[in-house]
Amino acid sequence: MNDQTLAAATLGADIRALRKARGLTLTDIAAVLNRSVGWLSQVERDMSEPSISDLRQIAEALGVPMSMLFAHSGAPADEHGYIVRAGSRRPMGSGEEGLIEELLSPDLTDDFEMVHSTFRPHSQMQTPANRPTQEVGYMISGRLDLLIGGRSFTVGPGDSFRIRHEPYQWSNPYDAPAVAVWVIAPPVY
Repeated sequence: MNDQTLAAATLGADIRALRKARGLTLTDIAAVLNRSVGWLSQVERDMSEPSISDLRQIAEALGVPMSMLFAHSGAPADEHGYIVRAGSRRPMGSGEEGLIEELLSPDLTDDFEMVHSTFRPHSQMQTPANRPTQEVGYMISGRLDLLIGGRSFTVGPGDSFRIRHEPYQWSNPYDAPAVAVWVIAPPVY
């Protein structure tokens, strides 16, 4: 297998993992895309390569930024699926609220995902999240204010926290960025 084939293999597996994480069937997504179930199945099994337009529609149907479906290259063939180099992390999310996220996991095919999050100074989550996940975060630097299930906390370097199927919100009212590593199960991106 060459690097391009390995990259495509990760793409199909990631699309399948994202679809399943959202509880969607092949039929559900195929209907939204106005494509056949067979075509989508071939994409997920790396037997068909979607166009850029297809990827845009797939990303929209799965509720992820298109960047999540790109950036599968960059790893040498012997590292693919095992190693994610610092300069090759896949960006996630829009960054609109001041949160920059990068995927630390090699792909989205595990029962969890690991995310590097940087919260810009004076930023905050506008709308509380309430996901059907279990999440654990570890603070690397900076401070972060959390509202988890109606309780307020401030966490800093070396602190960790857990969120289990409950509403949460974050803010960084401080002058320095806050950096955390999150483990989320099941994967949601």
